[in-house]
Amino acid sequence: MTGTVTRPVAAAPPPFDPELAGPLAEILSELPMPLTADLVADRRRRSRAGRLTDAQIRRDGAFEIEERTVPGPAGAPDVPLLICRPANVPAPVPVVYHTHGGGMVAGSHRSTELAGELDRAQALGLAVVSVDYRLAPEHPDPAPVEDCYAGLRWLADHAGPLGLDPDRIVLSGNSAGGALAAGLALLSRDRGGPRPRGQLLQFPMLDDRCLSDSCRQLGRVGLWDGLSNRAGWTALLGARRGTASVSCYAAPARAADLSGLPPAYLEVGSVEALRDEGIAYASRIWQSGGQAELHVWSGAFHSFDEWVPAATVSRSAHQARVGWLTRVLG
Repeated sequence: MTGTVTRPVAAAPPPFDPELAGPLAEILSELPMPLTADLVADRRRRSRAGRLTDAQIRRDGAFEIEERTVPGPAGAPDVPLLICRPANVPAPVPVVYHTHGGGMVAGSHRSTELAGELDRAQALGLAVVSVDYRLAPEHPDPAPVEDCYAGLRWLADHAGPLGLDPDRIVLSGNSAGGALAAGLALLSRDRGGPRPRGQLLQFPMLDDRCLSDSCRQLGRVGLWDGLSNRAGWTALLGARRGTASVSCYAAPARAADLSGLPPAYLEVGSVEALRDEGIAYASRIWQSGGQAELHVWSGAFHSFDEWVPAATVSRSAHQARVGWLTRVLG
Protein backbone atom coordinates (compact mmCIF):
# COMPACT_ATOMS: atom_id res chain seq x y z
CA MET A 1 0.00 0.00 0.00
CA THR A 2 1.45 3.38 -0.97
CA GLY A 3 0.53 6.93 -0.18
CA THR A 4 1.71 10.19 1.30
CA VAL A 5 2.47 10.26 5.02
CA THR A 6 0.75 13.27 6.57
CA ARG A 7 2.29 14.76 9.68
CA PRO A 8 -0.20 15.76 12.37
CA VAL A 9 -0.97 19.43 12.84
CA ALA A 10 1.23 20.88 15.56
CA ALA A 11 -0.52 21.32 18.88
CA ALA A 12 -0.66 24.60 20.76
CA PRO A 13 2.66 25.43 22.45
CA PRO A 14 3.29 24.54 26.10
CA PRO A 15 2.60 27.36 28.57
CA PHE A 16 5.31 29.80 29.59
CA ASP A 17 6.71 29.87 33.10
CA PRO A 18 4.75 32.54 35.03
CA GLU A 19 7.95 34.45 35.86
CA LEU A 20 8.91 34.54 32.18
CA ALA A 21 5.60 35.24 30.43
CA GLY A 22 5.28 38.90 31.41
CA PRO A 23 8.86 39.90 30.63
CA LEU A 24 8.68 38.07 27.28
CA ALA A 25 5.57 40.00 26.28
CA GLU A 26 7.38 43.27 27.10
CA ILE A 27 10.45 42.23 25.10
CA LEU A 28 8.38 41.25 22.06
CA SER A 29 6.44 44.50 22.21
CA GLU A 30 9.53 46.37 21.04
CA LEU A 31 11.54 43.68 19.23
CA PRO A 32 10.43 43.07 15.63
CA MET A 33 9.88 39.36 14.99
CA PRO A 34 10.47 37.10 13.19
CA LEU A 35 13.97 37.79 11.88
CA THR A 36 14.11 38.62 8.16
CA ALA A 37 16.89 39.81 5.89
CA ASP A 38 15.52 43.35 6.27
CA LEU A 39 15.96 43.17 10.05
CA VAL A 40 19.66 42.20 10.06
CA ALA A 41 20.71 45.86 10.36
CA ASP A 42 18.32 46.31 13.29
CA ARG A 43 19.76 43.27 15.09
CA ARG A 44 23.30 44.54 14.57
CA ARG A 45 22.37 47.97 15.89
CA ARG A 46 20.89 46.41 19.02
CA SER A 47 23.97 44.23 19.46
CA ARG A 48 26.31 47.23 19.21
CA ALA A 49 24.24 49.11 21.76
CA GLY A 50 24.57 46.21 24.21
CA ARG A 51 28.31 45.61 23.89
CA LEU A 52 30.00 45.22 27.26
CA THR A 53 32.51 47.92 28.17
CA ASP A 54 35.97 47.27 29.61
CA ALA A 55 34.68 48.27 33.04
CA GLN A 56 31.75 45.85 32.82
CA ILE A 57 34.10 43.03 31.85
CA ARG A 58 36.73 43.83 34.48
CA ARG A 59 34.10 43.70 37.25
CA ASP A 60 35.94 45.91 39.74
CA GLY A 61 39.20 44.08 39.19
CA ALA A 62 37.90 40.51 39.09
CA PHE A 63 39.26 40.10 35.54
CA GLU A 64 42.24 41.42 33.61
CA ILE A 65 41.40 41.91 29.94
CA GLU A 66 43.45 41.98 26.77
CA GLU A 67 42.53 42.27 23.09
CA ARG A 68 44.56 40.17 20.66
CA THR A 69 44.36 39.83 16.87
CA VAL A 70 45.52 36.37 15.80
CA PRO A 71 46.06 34.74 12.40
CA GLY A 72 42.82 33.77 10.70
CA PRO A 73 42.13 30.93 8.25
CA ALA A 74 44.38 30.71 5.20
CA GLY A 75 43.72 33.67 2.91
CA ALA A 76 41.28 35.28 5.37
CA PRO A 77 41.57 38.26 7.74
CA ASP A 78 43.00 37.97 11.22
CA VAL A 79 40.63 37.06 14.05
CA PRO A 80 40.05 39.28 17.13
CA LEU A 81 40.09 37.60 20.54
CA LEU A 82 39.09 39.11 23.88
CA ILE A 83 41.06 37.46 26.69
CA CYS A 84 39.60 37.77 30.19
CA ARG A 85 41.87 36.34 32.90
CA PRO A 86 40.77 36.06 36.53
CA ALA A 87 42.87 38.23 38.82
CA ASN A 88 44.84 36.60 41.66
CA VAL A 89 44.17 33.04 40.48
CA PRO A 90 47.28 30.83 40.19
CA ALA A 91 48.25 29.81 36.66
CA PRO A 92 47.55 27.80 34.63
CA VAL A 93 43.88 28.73 34.57
CA PRO A 94 41.15 26.68 32.81
CA VAL A 95 39.49 28.46 29.89
CA VAL A 96 35.99 28.92 28.52
CA TYR A 97 36.26 29.56 24.76
CA HIS A 98 33.18 31.63 23.98
CA THR A 99 31.48 31.75 20.57
CA HIS A 100 28.78 34.42 20.67
CA GLY A 101 25.18 34.17 19.50
CA GLY A 102 23.23 36.44 17.19
CA GLY A 103 21.51 34.14 14.72
CA MET A 104 24.67 33.96 12.55
CA VAL A 105 24.04 37.57 11.44
CA ALA A 106 24.75 39.74 14.51
CA GLY A 107 26.65 39.88 17.79
CA SER A 108 30.29 40.27 18.77
CA HIS A 109 32.84 38.99 21.25
CA ARG A 110 31.49 41.64 23.69
CA SER A 111 27.78 40.84 23.26
CA THR A 112 25.56 40.70 26.33
CA GLU A 113 25.64 36.91 26.71
CA LEU A 114 29.34 37.24 27.59
CA ALA A 115 28.09 38.39 31.00
CA GLY A 116 26.79 34.88 31.68
CA GLU A 117 30.16 33.35 30.80
CA LEU A 118 31.87 35.82 33.15
CA ASP A 119 29.40 34.96 35.94
CA ARG A 120 30.38 31.31 35.72
CA ALA A 121 34.07 32.07 35.29
CA GLN A 122 34.05 34.36 38.32
CA ALA A 123 32.38 31.67 40.42
CA LEU A 124 34.99 29.06 39.47
CA GLY A 125 38.19 31.05 38.83
CA LEU A 126 38.20 30.47 35.06
CA ALA A 127 39.39 32.57 32.14
CA VAL A 128 37.12 33.45 29.23
CA VAL A 129 38.43 33.89 25.69
CA SER A 130 35.79 35.30 23.34
CA VAL A 131 36.18 35.17 19.55
CA ASP A 132 34.84 37.79 17.12
CA TYR A 133 34.07 35.76 14.00
CA ARG A 134 32.85 37.13 10.64
CA LEU A 135 29.10 37.33 10.19
CA ALA A 136 26.68 36.10 7.54
CA PRO A 137 25.32 36.85 5.01
CA GLU A 138 28.38 38.88 3.93
CA HIS A 139 30.60 36.03 5.13
CA PRO A 140 28.70 32.75 4.63
CA ASP A 141 29.72 29.28 5.76
CA PRO A 142 32.45 28.20 6.31
CA ALA A 143 33.83 31.62 7.33
CA PRO A 144 32.33 31.74 10.87
CA VAL A 145 33.36 28.26 12.02
CA GLU A 146 36.79 28.54 10.36
CA ASP A 147 37.42 31.84 12.17
CA CYS A 148 36.46 30.20 15.45
CA TYR A 149 38.71 27.23 14.74
CA ALA A 150 41.67 29.50 13.92
CA GLY A 151 41.15 31.26 17.25
CA LEU A 152 40.94 27.95 19.11
CA ARG A 153 44.14 26.67 17.51
CA TRP A 154 45.97 29.88 18.45
CA LEU A 155 44.65 29.67 22.00
CA ALA A 156 45.77 26.07 22.46
CA ASP A 157 49.23 26.86 21.02
CA HIS A 158 49.77 30.04 23.11
CA ALA A 159 47.96 29.18 26.32
CA GLY A 160 51.10 28.65 28.40
CA PRO A 161 52.59 32.17 28.08
CA LEU A 162 49.12 33.59 28.79
CA GLY A 163 48.84 31.66 32.04
CA LEU A 164 46.08 29.46 30.64
CA ASP A 165 45.74 25.67 30.65
CA PRO A 166 45.59 24.21 27.11
CA ASP A 167 44.37 20.88 28.49
CA ARG A 168 41.33 22.43 30.19
CA ILE A 169 39.48 24.35 27.51
CA VAL A 170 35.68 24.20 27.35
CA LEU A 171 33.86 25.31 24.20
CA SER A 172 30.78 27.38 25.04
CA GLY A 173 28.14 29.15 23.01
CA ASN A 174 24.52 30.25 23.02
CA SER A 175 22.16 29.87 20.02
CA ALA A 176 24.28 30.48 16.90
CA GLY A 177 27.25 30.31 19.25
CA GLY A 178 26.04 26.87 20.32
CA ALA A 179 26.08 25.76 16.69
CA LEU A 180 29.64 27.02 16.36
CA ALA A 181 30.78 25.38 19.60
CA ALA A 182 29.31 22.04 18.51
CA GLY A 183 30.79 22.48 15.04
CA LEU A 184 34.20 23.23 16.57
CA ALA A 185 34.07 20.03 18.60
CA LEU A 186 33.46 18.04 15.41
CA LEU A 187 36.03 19.98 13.38
CA SER A 188 38.74 19.67 16.00
CA ARG A 189 38.06 15.93 16.34
CA ASP A 190 38.26 15.35 12.60
CA ARG A 191 41.35 17.52 12.01
CA GLY A 192 43.25 16.20 14.99
CA GLY A 193 43.23 19.67 16.53
CA PRO A 194 42.93 20.79 20.16
CA ARG A 195 41.06 18.41 22.44
CA PRO A 196 38.53 20.44 24.43
CA ARG A 197 37.53 19.20 27.87
CA GLY A 198 33.84 19.81 27.16
CA GLN A 199 31.22 21.62 25.07
CA LEU A 200 28.59 23.80 26.75
CA LEU A 201 25.76 24.15 24.23
CA GLN A 202 23.11 26.62 25.36
CA PHE A 203 19.94 26.63 23.22
CA PRO A 204 22.03 25.66 20.17
CA MET A 205 21.09 26.01 16.53
CA LEU A 206 21.98 22.54 15.25
CA ASP A 207 19.89 21.68 12.18
CA ASP A 208 19.53 23.85 9.07
CA ARG A 209 16.66 21.71 7.76
CA CYS A 210 14.25 23.25 10.32
CA LEU A 211 11.88 20.27 10.10
CA SER A 212 11.46 19.38 13.77
CA ASP A 213 8.06 19.34 15.42
CA SER A 214 9.12 22.17 17.75
CA CYS A 215 10.22 24.29 14.80
CA ARG A 216 6.69 23.95 13.38
CA GLN A 217 4.89 24.21 16.71
CA LEU A 218 6.76 27.39 17.64
CA GLY A 219 6.98 28.91 14.17
CA ARG A 220 5.95 32.34 15.48
CA VAL A 221 6.30 31.94 19.23
CA GLY A 222 9.01 33.32 21.49
CA LEU A 223 12.30 35.10 20.90
CA TRP A 224 13.88 32.78 18.33
CA ASP A 225 10.93 31.26 16.54
CA GLY A 226 10.89 28.77 13.69
CA LEU A 227 10.76 31.47 11.02
CA SER A 228 13.71 33.32 12.54
CA ASN A 229 15.63 30.07 12.70
CA ARG A 230 15.06 29.52 8.98
CA ALA A 231 16.20 33.07 8.24
CA GLY A 232 19.41 32.68 10.24
CA TRP A 233 20.33 29.43 8.52
CA THR A 234 19.52 30.92 5.11
CA ALA A 235 21.81 33.86 5.81
CA LEU A 236 24.64 31.43 6.61
CA LEU A 237 24.04 28.86 3.87
CA GLY A 238 22.07 30.61 1.12
CA ALA A 239 20.52 28.24 -1.42
CA ARG A 240 22.34 25.29 0.18
CA ARG A 241 20.13 25.39 3.28
CA GLY A 242 18.28 22.12 3.62
CA THR A 243 20.20 20.40 0.83
CA ALA A 244 22.65 17.51 0.97
CA SER A 245 25.63 19.85 0.48
CA VAL A 246 25.60 21.25 4.04
CA SER A 247 28.59 20.32 6.23
CA CYS A 248 28.20 19.00 9.75
CA TYR A 249 30.67 21.67 10.87
CA ALA A 250 28.06 24.27 9.93
CA ALA A 251 24.98 22.30 11.04
CA PRO A 252 26.15 19.71 13.61
CA ALA A 253 22.92 17.68 13.42
CA ARG A 254 24.19 16.61 9.98
CA ALA A 255 27.05 14.62 11.52
CA ALA A 256 26.81 10.92 10.77
CA ASP A 257 29.17 10.08 13.66
CA LEU A 258 28.97 11.73 17.09
CA SER A 259 31.49 9.46 18.78
CA GLY A 260 34.79 10.70 20.15
CA LEU A 261 33.47 14.12 21.15
CA PRO A 262 34.14 15.92 24.44
CA PRO A 263 31.40 15.66 27.08
CA ALA A 264 28.44 17.86 26.19
CA TYR A 265 26.04 19.95 28.21
CA LEU A 266 22.89 20.66 26.19
CA GLU A 267 19.98 22.81 27.26
CA VAL A 268 16.80 24.05 25.62
CA GLY A 269 13.54 25.61 26.74
CA SER A 270 10.31 23.67 26.41
CA VAL A 271 8.79 26.66 24.58
CA GLU A 272 11.38 27.29 21.87
CA ALA A 273 11.76 26.22 18.26
CA LEU A 274 15.17 24.61 18.89
CA ARG A 275 13.85 22.28 21.59
CA ASP A 276 13.56 19.02 19.67
CA GLU A 277 16.85 19.21 17.79
CA GLY A 278 18.72 19.76 21.06
CA ILE A 279 17.03 16.74 22.62
CA ALA A 280 17.80 14.65 19.52
CA TYR A 281 21.46 15.69 19.53
CA ALA A 282 21.92 14.63 23.16
CA SER A 283 20.22 11.32 22.41
CA ARG A 284 22.52 10.66 19.46
CA ILE A 285 25.60 11.40 21.58
CA TRP A 286 24.41 8.80 24.10
CA GLN A 287 23.70 6.34 21.29
CA SER A 288 27.29 6.87 20.09
CA GLY A 289 28.65 5.99 23.53
CA GLY A 290 29.43 9.58 24.48
CA GLN A 291 28.65 11.77 27.47
CA ALA A 292 25.86 14.35 27.43
CA GLU A 293 23.89 16.14 30.11
CA LEU A 294 20.51 17.40 28.89
CA HIS A 295 18.28 20.03 30.50
CA VAL A 296 14.86 20.99 29.16
CA TRP A 297 13.75 24.01 31.14
CA SER A 298 9.99 23.83 31.57
CA GLY A 299 8.09 26.92 30.40
CA ALA A 300 11.25 28.61 29.17
CA PHE A 301 11.82 30.48 25.93
CA HIS A 302 15.07 30.79 23.95
CA SER A 303 17.95 32.30 25.99
CA PHE A 304 15.49 33.10 28.80
CA ASP A 305 18.14 33.53 31.50
CA GLU A 306 19.92 36.28 29.58
CA TRP A 307 16.69 38.29 29.43
CA VAL A 308 15.15 37.43 32.83
CA PRO A 309 18.12 36.54 35.04
CA ALA A 310 16.25 36.86 38.36
CA ALA A 311 13.62 34.23 37.52
CA THR A 312 13.81 31.03 39.57
CA VAL A 313 14.34 28.89 36.46
CA SER A 314 17.16 31.23 35.31
CA ARG A 315 18.97 30.85 38.63
CA SER A 316 18.54 27.09 38.40
CA ALA A 317 20.05 27.10 34.90
CA HIS A 318 23.05 29.10 36.10
CA GLN A 319 23.65 26.68 38.98
CA ALA A 320 23.37 23.66 36.67
CA ARG A 321 26.00 25.06 34.29
CA VAL A 322 28.36 25.87 37.15
CA GLY A 323 27.94 22.37 38.51
CA TRP A 324 28.66 20.78 35.13
CA LEU A 325 31.76 22.95 34.59
CA THR A 326 33.02 22.00 38.04
CA ARG A 327 32.72 18.31 37.23
CA VAL A 328 34.17 18.53 33.71
CA LEU A 329 37.15 20.66 34.70
CA GLY A 330 37.87 18.65 37.82
